[in-house]
Amino acid sequence: MNIKDAQKAVDDWISEHGVRYFNELTNMAQLTEEVGEVARIIARRYGEQSEKESDKNKDLGEELADVVFVVLCLANQTGIDLQSAFDKKMGIKTKRDHDRHHNNEKLK
Repeated sequence: MNIKDAQKAVDDWISEHGVRYFNELTNMAQLTEEVGEVARIIARRYGEQSEKESDKNKDLGEELADVVFVVLCLANQTGIDLQSAFDKKMGIKTKRDHDRHHNNEKLK
């Protein structure tokens, strides 16, 4: 599924299962909460913090999907074609960063 289709799937889900989109500020708060859950898993599973027993069954993929869902909600409700924005960003990053990363001694 491409991003454009994912945006439509989220919009269809909101229409079918939700009442309406939460407002942008509420969705921004939800996005922050979801990113925090991703950070908690990564910090404890891959970082130096010990993983609590209650965190060991947390699914990182599911938490990342929560982040994507809220990002798609924000894009939909603010009229952003995220597929176009992402494609443009990939072009910018490719042009800007190709040599920079190949020449970065820290990455060798």
